[in-house]
Amino acid sequence: MLIGEMKLEDAAKEAAGNWQFFDCFSWHRSSELQDPENWAIFYTNHRDSGLIDQSNAGAIALALEPFLKNNDVVEEHHNHWAVGWIDGYSIRVYRRGHITRAFRKYHELAQRLTDYPILDEEDYCNREYKATIENLADVAWKLKNEFELPKGWEQAVYDWFSNHDCSAIESSDRGGYPSEDQLRAAFEALEFRQTELV
Repeated sequence: MLIGEMKLEDAAKEAAGNWQFFDCFSWHRSSELQDPENWAIFYTNHRDSGLIDQSNAGAIALALEPFLKNNDVVEEHHNHWAVGWIDGYSIRVYRRGHITRAFRKYHELAQRLTDYPILDEEDYCNREYKATIENLADVAWKLKNEFELPKGWEQAVYDWFSNHDCSAIESSDRGGYPSEDQLRAAFEALEFRQTELV
């Protein structure tokens, strides 16, 4: 059962000291703490995370920021030579036998994620749009020799796809990625001038 599916008290008991059961893991901060068994580690995103995880990581960062000041939350960045990096937080679950406000906040976020996978819809949509714009430029690298692309062409093409071919910008958690043929069709419909090389 996931933390967000549990009642607060049960989630706290499950979470405290969770890092002790990670496979092939050594947490160096544990030797610096008087009560490492009262702490939990939660990861939010990694090198290959998609847009949803990136967005949720941003929302979690904002929500936990106040608790960084009293040291009940510490940012964690762990590296591995084979798989890259992973980011998250160590969170004090108990202080003097009571559940901390920091863990309560994390548990609240985890509960929200069990109901709906995105914490901040606006942030996610912005990331999705930005990734799609970057993908348009990536797909267009060959076509740039065939068409004279005006300044801001990406926005014009995105708008055209929104009205005429939504499948071209439908996101798969990495932003929309149209085919070269779809992009050419948009260029022609928008009457972008073809170069004399064509």
